[in-house]
Amino acid sequence: MSEILNGLNDKQKEAVLTTEGPLLVLAGAGSGKTTVLTKRVAYILEQGLARPWQILAITFTNKAAAEMRERIASLVPDAAEDIWIRTFHSCCVRILRRDITHLGYKSEFTIYDTNDQKRIVKDCIKAAGLNEDNFPVKSVISRISDCKNKDISTAEFEAACGSNYRDRQYARLYSEYEKTLRLNNALDFDDLIAKTVELFKKCPDVLEYYQNKFKYILVDEYQDTNGCQYKLVEMLAQKNRNICVVGDDDQSIYKFRGADITNILNFEKCFDEAKVVKLEQNYRSTQNILTAANKVIANNRNRKSKNLWTDAGDGEKIIHRALGDQVSEAVYVNNQIEKLISEKGYKYSDFAILYRTNAQTRAFEENLTCPYRILAGLRFYDRKEIKDILSYLRVLFNPDDDQNLMRIINVPKRGIGDSTVQKLQTFAQSVGRSMFDIITDGSYAEVFGRANTKITEFADMIKALREKVNSVSVTELIDELLSVTGYVSRLLLESPPEDAVSRIENVEEFKSKAREYEENVENPTFEGFLDNISLVSDVDNYDEKQNAVVLMTLHSAKGLEFPVVFMCGMEMGLFPSFMSEMEEGGIEEERRLCYVGITRAREKLYLTYAKQRTLFGKTEARVVSRFVSEIPPEFLDVEVKRQSGFNALYNMPSARKPSSIPAFSLSKSSSSASSIPGVARGADMRASAPVCDIKKGDRVNHKKFGNGLVISVTPTGGDAQIEISFDNVGTRSLLASFAKLTKI
Repeated sequence: MSEILNGLNDKQKEAVLTTEGPLLVLAGAGSGKTTVLTKRVAYILEQGLARPWQILAITFTNKAAAEMRERIASLVPDAAEDIWIRTFHSCCVRILRRDITHLGYKSEFTIYDTNDQKRIVKDCIKAAGLNEDNFPVKSVISRISDCKNKDISTAEFEAACGSNYRDRQYARLYSEYEKTLRLNNALDFDDLIAKTVELFKKCPDVLEYYQNKFKYILVDEYQDTNGCQYKLVEMLAQKNRNICVVGDDDQSIYKFRGADITNILNFEKCFDEAKVVKLEQNYRSTQNILTAANKVIANNRNRKSKNLWTDAGDGEKIIHRALGDQVSEAVYVNNQIEKLISEKGYKYSDFAILYRTNAQTRAFEENLTCPYRILAGLRFYDRKEIKDILSYLRVLFNPDDDQNLMRIINVPKRGIGDSTVQKLQTFAQSVGRSMFDIITDGSYAEVFGRANTKITEFADMIKALREKVNSVSVTELIDELLSVTGYVSRLLLESPPEDAVSRIENVEEFKSKAREYEENVENPTFEGFLDNISLVSDVDNYDEKQNAVVLMTLHSAKGLEFPVVFMCGMEMGLFPSFMSEMEEGGIEEERRLCYVGITRAREKLYLTYAKQRTLFGKTEARVVSRFVSEIPPEFLDVEVKRQSGFNALYNMPSARKPSSIPAFSLSKSSSSASSIPGVARGADMRASAPVCDIKKGDRVNHKKFGNGLVISVTPTGGDAQIEISFDNVGTRSLLASFAKLTKI
């Protein structure tokens, strides 16, 4: 028997050995799916079923792809570099760089990020004579993204609008947006998949080339695929049918990004000969944590049944705490972290604080005394100085990119004003040429009058730099760029001293990233460096070695794990959100998100909520999330905290502060707290809680909020949590024992 199979349980072994035909591996959280994927690839190679370049392994993050590549290399050292182990988007970039000319684009296309999209959409809205208040930029981008994820063209969208005025305007903006991208020889992130599918449809010979090339296809996190990604995989797998998808429908949490859970739920319908293998043994968490996750997710109807289990023991109960407000919550979490470090020997990087929305971070930033960092804050590549340098590099790579050229034509300031840039853009559009074409064509010199000299100097500088693209390294090109533009020296002149130092450090860090790319990639190229940057995600930047508590949204936490997890803000209206109650499948999506959060914890899990929270400028009473109520009480350690945040801070001794706090972890507050003494157990509260006689569909009156319709009634420990859509103030979630509602 192959040594590759050593250490696998029976189900994992079955998944590895099933090499032929469609295979769906339902991999519960922490069940070793990466092990199965990597050993399956190694086994296929060991058995001589395929050569390395005949295998395509697709995942969603660079971090996951790198881990997969590293593990395969440890099993079959000489093969990993030749296997296509890539994210969906990097795989498609590679295909498009080779063949996008068939779609009328140049292979040197630019990949636009969200900020680039916003700029273009703003221009489209303005050009269409529409108002951003009626057609918000984010809303337009979302509609366009939804179309691309579902493989809906501009013509198809327009045809489906009928006489609906708003839809027709969205279709108009979608069309203008696409025209702008094409003029700039640019693609947005969604295009990377959509244009590859379009390429395969229009060029059967290109599709056939890749169908013949990839004898085996493996897809990780299949539950996160959208309609376009499904089509891509289905088209590639049509010929050989050796398609293995690994995923967990219970962890499908990216509907807002276009993920379609039916892709995994209906896999056997799409591939009727498919085999299904369930991985339910968990290697991450204690049984109490897993049981809580199982109990919560069992309330979803639209799922494939699984039951996570472990032989690692029951472990501790899940700690559930009710705090006075968001300040008390933050202080409590801080205190528990310091206590566990002092008494149990944990380190700061063992802790994660998870929350539903980024708006919850403020209380933690103001009250944590431990070193911390926030994942998904301002991305390094979104900083102005980095965007400036990247815009230069993108123009050097793709001179048709008017959007990036407009950003840098007067950066640093060189006497080319906004009115001149606008005139240049308008003129270029009127003659159907790129702005770079115009500024490098001497016959148009008189158009720009006195500014022509400055424009010509800029054009000559770009041309000179472009000539060096293929003869120097990326690092050398950046050095040359900084030198001829005088960018760093101008930072010192144009920024306050403290800002200038920080921005210059960022520039140096960018150069370090370029050097790191060149050292770690076998055949580094300018094109490859730009693609690498364009495809970086927040999770890819997460460094597990930094000894700091990490704060992140529940969505960002997917794929990660920690010894100790705090899930904060477990309140109705916040988690699940009010909006989810109104959306089809909304509560089930939120419940899957809760399941993901619970299963991030290895040893200890805390669930906290505030009885009163100030959020988005409003202070409201809160009740515990329905998801907490779905966990049987015997698995919870419940203690109720009654002190307000002010009293909690005022009455508590200062917490032990770390001897040194790294720059990235500085917070505004220097105070902390020790444990807040509780006065009542959950069981005592349940015993005295009144019984609720209000039911869903009742019309009720509240003394403050007025009349409303009861949307839901959720039992919670002898009391009831009532969600009401009030006629005048919107939806509110109230506890029956305090609401004093009257039926009407």
